[in-house]
Amino acid sequence: MIRLPQPHLPVIALSDCGRQRRNNEDRFRVCALADPRAPEAPVLLAILADGMGGHQAGEVAAELAVTMVEAFVLEHGDSLSPPSLLFEALRHASQVIYEQAQRNPDQTGMGATCACAWIQKGRLYIANVGDSRVYLIRRGQPQRLSVDHTWVQEALDNGWITREEALHHPQAHMIRQFLGSATPPEVDLRLRLSAQESDLQARANQGLHLNPGDFVLLCSDGLSDLVNDEEMAHLLNLHPMEQAAKILVDLANQRGGHDNITLILIGIP
Repeated sequence: MIRLPQPHLPVIALSDCGRQRRNNEDRFRVCALADPRAPEAPVLLAILADGMGGHQAGEVAAELAVTMVEAFVLEHGDSLSPPSLLFEALRHASQVIYEQAQRNPDQTGMGATCACAWIQKGRLYIANVGDSRVYLIRRGQPQRLSVDHTWVQEALDNGWITREEALHHPQAHMIRQFLGSATPPEVDLRLRLSAQESDLQARANQGLHLNPGDFVLLCSDGLSDLVNDEEMAHLLNLHPMEQAAKILVDLANQRGGHDNITLILIGIP
């Protein structure tokens, strides 16, 4: 793959430290790419990572995540399908983070969540590990496409707790999967359009056709914890992209800003 000077779709990316953190351990990357054999089909790749780990190791892990995913895509993007490419890129990034932590005792245990979106020829492909999310906003309605890898999501799926109990559950941020783990993470290729879908059906949704007026939103939990899905969609329906993105970050800060806040917003003209 080769880099292009600018993306073929409008995109806004913002990252804010929040009000209670000294360091920003979120990282993002927006890549405009093309296969030189098919320059008429440009790609927009969005990568968002949320770091975990003390002594500033979280930001190291997040930076490695976005850098390694981008590098893997540049090297192998012309030889794999988008879902396979994202799967392998996230696995590769995880191994690099783990090996870095093994070499540096002060970075032991560092990791990162990561969400990716690939848009080409008007079709969307996603992959995620952890609780950074991918949303589709269509006709003013939100659809959470990714599935969180948390204890709370697992409890919801198994009927152990209700959605109301999940909102403020003390184990809300117990992450089940992350980049940098000793064993390779289970990269999630489900693109969920309905809660009633099977996992097989959700994976078959890869390559979702995007409609004019759609928005694709990637965000860290610093936003999704404090601004609910309906509010995100409502603000995007009311305001131009750049203004809506800033309002979303400001709203999360007004409600406490307890974590870093990062979003990537992509519009479909």
